[in-house]
Amino acid sequence: MVFMENFNRLRKELVERLISEGLLRSEKVIKAMLKVPREEFVPKKYRSYAYHDTPLPIGYGQTISAPHMVAIMTEALDPRPGDKVLEIGTGSGYQAAIIAEIVGDEGHVWSIERIRELADFAKENLKRTSYIRRVTIIVGDGSKGYEPAAPYDRIIVTAAAPDIPKPLIDQLRIGGRIVIPVGDRYNQRLVIATKVSKDKVKREYGIPCIFVPLIGEYGFRESEEGDF
Repeated sequence: MVFMENFNRLRKELVERLISEGLLRSEKVIKAMLKVPREEFVPKKYRSYAYHDTPLPIGYGQTISAPHMVAIMTEALDPRPGDKVLEIGTGSGYQAAIIAEIVGDEGHVWSIERIRELADFAKENLKRTSYIRRVTIIVGDGSKGYEPAAPYDRIIVTAAAPDIPKPLIDQLRIGGRIVIPVGDRYNQRLVIATKVSKDKVKREYGIPCIFVPLIGEYGFRESEEGDF
């Protein structure tokens, strides 16, 4: 109970700090970040660092994003209750849980992870926190998206791509939004794109960022992974 109370206090303090920095603005994202327990989505040895505003290792060369980046990307994505959301890069499942909290029981999140062990880790985390009913995890090439559940209202990519993969544009409904880091191996910028017609998206550019690579047919080649 003491540990839970400490985590609740630390979570509240972190959220208040992100609000004061202007990174958290909307009530729905604030509520989600106050509710979802980040400590349940990091390896046990890093639980005491769960509310430090920093990425943390989750194994296999991957990380759970820093809370400020989760806040920025979720605010940019602007998911709504009832939305169908595709996430590329499940990781530990934390970002999926934040979105699942917002879309509610009427919405759903499909999340693709290429590393099976991380997909299993995320599933356990989502089961333990009761978000698994709103999240479907698929092991595969995220750059191809997930056609069976398309079209999506929102798509979020938590790995860097050379450009927005065409399958993701195809699977986004007209009027839908995609948030994705785009750039080269060393520098990327967050892109927020809205699909305005069948083959056209309108792009806005957010902050510079550095993400792990999106490995796949429409991302970076496997041989390039070690260059990051």
